[in-house]
Amino acid sequence: MLTSAVAGFSISIALIVAIGAQNAFVLRQGLRREHVVPVVLTCAASDALLIMAGVAGVGSLVTGRPGLLMAIRWGGAAFLLCYAGLAARRALRPGALLPTERPPATLGATLLACAAFTYLNPHVYLDTVLLLGSVAQQHPHRWVFGAGAALASVVWFTALGVGAQRLAPLLARAVAWRVLDAVIAVVMAGLAVALLLG
Repeated sequence: MLTSAVAGFSISIALIVAIGAQNAFVLRQGLRREHVVPVVLTCAASDALLIMAGVAGVGSLVTGRPGLLMAIRWGGAAFLLCYAGLAARRALRPGALLPTERPPATLGATLLACAAFTYLNPHVYLDTVLLLGSVAQQHPHRWVFGAGAALASVVWFTALGVGAQRLAPLLARAVAWRVLDAVIAVVMAGLAVALLLG
């Protein structure tokens, strides 16, 4: 059982550490010290739900519906392009960059954005439902594998959200926020283009 749990944790952490829309959003929230705990909980719970769906075998149902996959792809790309535009705008307008210079977003709006970054991103389904789900089927204790994979999400998002706060002093200058938002804009746009092309 321990082998399955460690395998699930290891594969999941390897997939989740790669920079993506969800990670960039959690990092920004952590740097702004804005609704960090609810965001971390939402991301971790969403990943756990999708991982368990994959372990239960839902992946085979999803792959049989190309229309659904296409709708998720186009919707996700549109959302990522919009967010890339907002990040680019923040990078070009220094007056709106420091966390203290603009009012915090409401919890509802933040969690809605968090859910969009999670559920409108087809890569999340590929990694959790399809890839982790199919690997779990090869383990004698697939639910233990899934629990290990879900634990990796909890550890990663907690480290990212809380760890980002330690970077805040380094990002106290407007130029640092401009660079961060520029990087986020490029990453989001790149992910959107990758979705549309592939």
